[in-house]
Amino acid sequence: MLPALCRGQAPGGAAPGGGSRATSLPLSGRSGQENAVTAQQSATSGSGVATVSSSIQVGGNFAGSVPTQAESTGPLSLTMAEAVKKGLAANLGVIASDASSRATRAARLQSLSSLLPDISLSASETVTQVNLAAYGLKLNIPTVPGIPSFNIPTVVGPYSYSQLQGNLSQSVFDPVRIRNWKASKETERASLLSAKDARELVVFAVAGTYLQLEQAVARVESQQAQVANAEAIHRQAAVRKEVGTNAKIDVVRTMVELQTQQQRLASFRSDVRKQEITLARLVGLPQDRKIVPRDALYYHPVALPEVEQEVAYAWAHRSDLRQAEAQVHAAELVLSAAHAERLPSVSLSGNYGAIGPNPTSAHGVFGVTGSINVPLYQGGRLRADIQQAEATLSQRRAELQDQKARVEQEVRTACIDLQTAAGQVQLADSNRKYAAETLAESRDRFGAGVATTVEVVQAQEQVANAESDYLTSLFSFDLARLALARATGQAEGQVPDLSGGKQ
Repeated sequence: MLPALCRGQAPGGAAPGGGSRATSLPLSGRSGQENAVTAQQSATSGSGVATVSSSIQVGGNFAGSVPTQAESTGPLSLTMAEAVKKGLAANLGVIASDASSRATRAARLQSLSSLLPDISLSASETVTQVNLAAYGLKLNIPTVPGIPSFNIPTVVGPYSYSQLQGNLSQSVFDPVRIRNWKASKETERASLLSAKDARELVVFAVAGTYLQLEQAVARVESQQAQVANAEAIHRQAAVRKEVGTNAKIDVVRTMVELQTQQQRLASFRSDVRKQEITLARLVGLPQDRKIVPRDALYYHPVALPEVEQEVAYAWAHRSDLRQAEAQVHAAELVLSAAHAERLPSVSLSGNYGAIGPNPTSAHGVFGVTGSINVPLYQGGRLRADIQQAEATLSQRRAELQDQKARVEQEVRTACIDLQTAAGQVQLADSNRKYAAETLAESRDRFGAGVATTVEVVQAQEQVANAESDYLTSLFSFDLARLALARATGQAEGQVPDLSGGKQ
């Protein structure tokens, strides 16, 4: 094993034969969170004052969660702020974003390690026997008269030696690795900003779904009042028929209206249960758990925002926009690294140790190697790396401009929705009061015998529609406020304001 002996005394950590290469980045810098949570407001052709319909759509990881252990059994009473807190702890969107951030941090540390010294220590004890003939060593020494003959054995050993050695390798100057490390720092920063934006999206998703549950519960409570009204009118019609002042058709008409209102109540109760399940999925609660919202839909007038100021604020504070800027900067650094592949690099390696037949008779050995690597011809590889980096940078710059326009669109849309919803709430509130007065007068006229159940039933339908319009308007208003907070990057900070005063 002569080669093994030679390797044991050779300096370790030799410089690599080729130069460093620029990091290859994905073409797109987007995190896949775009449109994961959206609020929609669309015009309707309804006959009431609620001419817009609002909803919140949640998709991707943000629609799921990691179930947590139930603290207790029975109905769970939650405020919006408490639901958001649970969502931030258990929602899959936040968990996935945090895991992605840890992965990019590990990539940054790995990139940094290529610039730091690589130090190792090795110790070995070797016993070997060498067959020199196997390596082509054949010594035929002629016999000389008068000189004693001797033979060189073809098999040497067995013999042993001990070795203790420390090794060091260090990149002294490598412009490509330095730029790769800087690019990895920007990628990590982009990932942290993406995680921050994920928290905003979770707040948006949970608070919006909580508002939908509030609306569903309020509809049930309102519909219960409509059922009670329908029962009272039906009893009144039945009494009047018994005394001969009403025809049977009046009783039948009120019975149809009562059953219609009861069917609506059953449908609204079903919707409450579905909204509870949806909210439970977002915040990690058992899906069989009944959730009772402690907050309630309540209108509190707010000053309408200045659109241009809100757009400027969003451009300065939206985490996903800052993330897109960091992705562009990372691509710029990678392009610089690709150009730097043409530059020379300097590295240093060395070792120091002791080797001998045994540890007590070992002697110090060392080796130091400094090398300069100058790229001359790489077969078009450098140009290919530059073109790939240029394509990535171009794509990410386009995504940044698109993201900026998307943010502006969200802010302007939210401002329009808020203005529309605010006006709709005021009209719906006025309309429900007039409808209640109409129903009261119709019942008085029916009781006095100057009106039929047709008038009363129509008035009752007007009340039911007016109450539904009012609740729809309240939900649209609160959802528009929440959407504007999300559009300007303030959703998490404004949750207390969005839920306050609605006890």
